[in-house]
Amino acid sequence: MDMQEPQQLGMFAEGELMSVGMDTFIHRIDSTEVIYQPRRKRAKLIGKYLMGDLLGEGSYGKVKEMLDSETLCRRAVKILKKKKLRRIPNGEANVKKEIQLLRRLRHKNVIQLVDVLYNEEKQKIYPFFPPNCKYCVCGMQEMLDSVPEKRFPVFQAHGYFCQLIDGLEYLHSQGIVHKDIKPGNLLLTTNGTLKISDLGVAEALHPFAEDDTCRTSQGSPAFQPPEIANGLDTFSGFKVDIWSAGVTLYNITTGLYPFEGDNIYKLFENIGKGDYTIPEDCGPPLSDLLRGMLEYDPAKRFSIQQIRQHNWFRKKHAQAEALVPIPPSPETKDRWRSMTAVPYLEDLHGYNEEEDDDLYDIEDDIIYTQDFTVPGQVPEEEAAAQNGQSRGRGLPKPVCMNGTEPGQLSTKAKSERRASASSNPSRKACSASSKIRKLSTCKQQ
Repeated sequence: MDMQEPQQLGMFAEGELMSVGMDTFIHRIDSTEVIYQPRRKRAKLIGKYLMGDLLGEGSYGKVKEMLDSETLCRRAVKILKKKKLRRIPNGEANVKKEIQLLRRLRHKNVIQLVDVLYNEEKQKIYPFFPPNCKYCVCGMQEMLDSVPEKRFPVFQAHGYFCQLIDGLEYLHSQGIVHKDIKPGNLLLTTNGTLKISDLGVAEALHPFAEDDTCRTSQGSPAFQPPEIANGLDTFSGFKVDIWSAGVTLYNITTGLYPFEGDNIYKLFENIGKGDYTIPEDCGPPLSDLLRGMLEYDPAKRFSIQQIRQHNWFRKKHAQAEALVPIPPSPETKDRWRSMTAVPYLEDLHGYNEEEDDDLYDIEDDIIYTQDFTVPGQVPEEEAAAQNGQSRGRGLPKPVCMNGTEPGQLSTKAKSERRASASSNPSRKACSASSKIRKLSTCKQQ
């Protein structure tokens, strides 16, 4: 039998194909040469709220930025899946309890619930925070982690602690024990206002209860008092919050924790003994306040009234060190924490940058006249009478208050003006706000 010629596969014979290296067919390049095309951001609406980027993620669910399409106020929403909540002990019950508590709370230092939306089909709950346009841009723990010292200057720590006591006093006046006061549950707005958040493990006392006795606690271990570490059946709820606030004050002023342990058992053992030291840098007034708040015996532990009357609390501290600023956002590295919903607005309304070059022509230092004349400007009636030309050609050149003509402003190339706008944060913020106004007007029309 005659041997048939090998079947050609492309340019190689079948027998030769196995001996050819893979590099002949696959061109390998370095990962640094790969150009990733950014994925276009698609708009997603939940009711009247436009969803922005991810802000963070906790044990219960994700937190995303939202934009109220009616008021253009920034919000934050927790996206809670019931399926995930059922896998967490008391997860669904804690969320329902938190929503019920937040509906009745109104205080400048306590997070406020704006709205709650339910999606029964997807089994999701959307609670929206915070109130008005004071957007909580950062958590206190995130600020502490952004500096090597892991602490605030005394002046800054004093301001935050005073707001914490104000919010805590309000919660106690409403019969609510927070049970989980710590820097991770304290949020900060753009104007530096502190807000107590995360009331998932909080307890509302009975309106006719004789005292603040509690029987359960689910707070963070490092912030728990000795009575809980030692396993007592009942304890004072308000004094638990005082202890947690004391540990928080200790942490934000020293960058340390009064009690530490290799594991939770060793940590609770150290807390149960009640032995701790205060750094000498704290000074006598602060050390005395910390000892009063971290008193082993709950009956002798400071009350909120005693904290308010303490010298360190009442003293006006001088700003001896530079304040810790709000760090840039982790994802975009934006130091201004700009609104992340703008790209989604552009997708929603079909926005095109090439059609909006006027945003980059803003000159804040030049004012144009409209209803009155200035030196060098000829009134429209006189110009029409003199040359008898048409209205379009008879219009006077608009003259600026500083005597220059607007034509002089257009000598810059568009690329230069864009580069100037991108390098100037104030003008960049101005153009972003102009985008929002334009897109919102487009929606209304």
